[in-house]
Amino acid sequence: MRDAGTQIDTPMAYISTLATRLSIDHLRSARVRREQYVGDWLPEPLVESPEGDPAQRAEMLDSLSFAFLAVLERLSPEQRAVLLLRDVFGYEYDEIAEILDLEAANVRQLAVRARRRVREQRPRFAVSRQQQERLASGFFAAVERGDVRALEALLAEDVVLRGDGGGKAPALGHSIVGRAEVARVMLAWARLGEGAGGSVQPLTVNGGPGALVWDADKHLIAVWALDVADGAIRGIASIVNPDKLRHIATVGSMVDTLRSIRDRRS
Repeated sequence: MRDAGTQIDTPMAYISTLATRLSIDHLRSARVRREQYVGDWLPEPLVESPEGDPAQRAEMLDSLSFAFLAVLERLSPEQRAVLLLRDVFGYEYDEIAEILDLEAANVRQLAVRARRRVREQRPRFAVSRQQQERLASGFFAAVERGDVRALEALLAEDVVLRGDGGGKAPALGHSIVGRAEVARVMLAWARLGEGAGGSVQPLTVNGGPGALVWDADKHLIAVWALDVADGAIRGIASIVNPDKLRHIATVGSMVDTLRSIRDRRS
């Protein structure tokens, strides 16, 4: 860290170096905290505003999709820094080496390994925006109707359902894999929400299809995000941790919602 009053010859380079190194330190500490996290950890959902434009949505889909963010979480802090600085912000290897205080050859190796990890996780077949919207529309329609066969037809055989409550809201204790089990859980959740007077609002989450789940008082209790790839829905993320929802809307209590359902049934 420079002393106060020291002249900075290249402010942008200094800011890039400072921001990158602070980010790496933050990622290292975040990884430690995540090891102590209750249940699955999922990225914070980003919801598109109603006036969002298609170009911005496409850019978000490429860089902020749940699938891409999940891949980034598997990279080391240094690999993530190199990947973003080189492939997103266009820095040269020599510049990145100076920022990270590494040899350029080491930076290139980090980039190769990071790209390999990202490439291994990419779907084999691209999905058009129209196909993505068709699958999402069919998904939410099947959930609303309670049509298990229609829902299973849209899910990949090895579809994964993950929930993030962070120990602050009721959530899945572990990921659920397989179309039959995932369909059963999604329809059970839909019946619970309907019984409590709640509603599901489809919209764009992290550049892809998703939905906001509201309780009877129009308070947000969950965000769902669908991962569509290779012609099917391959993943569903359900974020109910209130700390990750407050930036979107007023958050309701999942516990109160479940209590309301119990009271209605008694």
